[in-house]
Amino acid sequence: MNEETLNKVIDESKQGEVTILKGNGASNGKKLYIESYGCQMNFSDSEVVASILTETGYETTRDVNEANIVLINTCSIRENAETRVRNRLVEFKGKKAKDPEFVVGILGCMAERLKKSLLEEEKLVDIVAGPDAYRDLPNLIEEVGTGQKAVNVLLSRDETYADITPVRMDKGGVTAFVTITRGCDNMCSFCVVPFTRGRERSRDPQTIVKECRDLFDMGYREVTLLGQNVDSYRWNMTSKGEIKDVSKPTVNFAQLMEMVAKVNPDLRVRFSTSHPKDMTDDFLKVMAKYENVCEYIHLPVQSGNTEVLQRMNRGYSREWYLERIDAINRIVPDCAISTDIISGFCDETEEEHRDTLSLMDEIKYDFAYMFKYSERPKTLAERRFDDNVPEETKKKRLTQIIDKQMEHSLESHQRQIGKIKKVLVEGPSKRSEEYFCGRDGRNSMVVFPKGDFKKGDYIMVKIKECTSATLLGEVV
Repeated sequence: MNEETLNKVIDESKQGEVTILKGNGASNGKKLYIESYGCQMNFSDSEVVASILTETGYETTRDVNEANIVLINTCSIRENAETRVRNRLVEFKGKKAKDPEFVVGILGCMAERLKKSLLEEEKLVDIVAGPDAYRDLPNLIEEVGTGQKAVNVLLSRDETYADITPVRMDKGGVTAFVTITRGCDNMCSFCVVPFTRGRERSRDPQTIVKECRDLFDMGYREVTLLGQNVDSYRWNMTSKGEIKDVSKPTVNFAQLMEMVAKVNPDLRVRFSTSHPKDMTDDFLKVMAKYENVCEYIHLPVQSGNTEVLQRMNRGYSREWYLERIDAINRIVPDCAISTDIISGFCDETEEEHRDTLSLMDEIKYDFAYMFKYSERPKTLAERRFDDNVPEETKKKRLTQIIDKQMEHSLESHQRQIGKIKKVLVEGPSKRSEEYFCGRDGRNSMVVFPKGDFKKGDYIMVKIKECTSATLLGEVV
């Protein structure tokens, strides 16, 4: 896409209003409480759900005790996440026993996978709605009112909720999530997402740009573009790169990022999650070109061994991944890099585990999310491999990974001491009312004296001290 076409798409995004579902939004006297677990996508989806139900008369509340309907937006990526949700549903079962009109629903990834168990066997919920069925929630609630259990877990090849303006749950916030793709086509062998969220589809770029512009006008100063794999964003293109409609421009992720960066130089832009097999140099050049695109990339590696990566069906080798790291360091100098790492995947040997540790030493990630392998039902790994690494071995390897990452995170922060960082003020520090906190462009949390600043301000902070998790400084 040339510069003229790019600007035309941006201009077109300024025209008209985003369409909301039909309904006047008049209050029905009932209150909605939404609880979200898991990834950022779930929190973003909860804001879409709030918008849909607000339009049909519900008022959102932060107090579960005054709610008439509770919806739990769930995650199935690890067994521990499902256990937490089940425990929460048992609590609500007690409340429902006292109030028969109290409605409990489950949304998201667990909804599709455990619908029969949650509805019929354990009788923990009244409503089950999958990630592509949120428009149907008003009808599902109405079904419950007639004494029935209500289910819709159908997946869609088209649903992106692009015409719905999310209800922002953090009133007066400064950061917001904007979903750009839904679903996933990668089929990593350990992952349940393709089965619970369906095939990948990209959202109209005009609606994305407009949502970001509206957020800036509302006082938000940072957006995070969300997708299971943001690098594979393709508007008006098939997964094979073929044009769907020749009368419309095509937009890839690099072009979309440039469009969002141009909304306003004071609107910071982040993105998550990148995929090593799809991240292009063109995108990295856009990162380097715009100061408001944060110099931070979350690039999951999962393992440092090529054979393990093949069993995981990740689509790249150790060498390919290191080449992408070299490209980041070359094109976006001083870019912070974080990752995901799984210990004890099927058949992982001690030597393969040491390859992960050596990769960590070579790259020295600024931050990492680290987990021991948890086999998930319906995944390719469950069908093809044995979960045969002993639990104690998984824990031991995970501990080694965590200890190494703690060292690297501390080293990363120590290198920031003495530097002056541009920080977006997010609010009071969790530990003291006398301090504020906010993130720099590298996604490090910075704590500084409160002063006369307010949420949404950009300030310059000189880093004086650090821990492995936090930078401490003074405003200059």
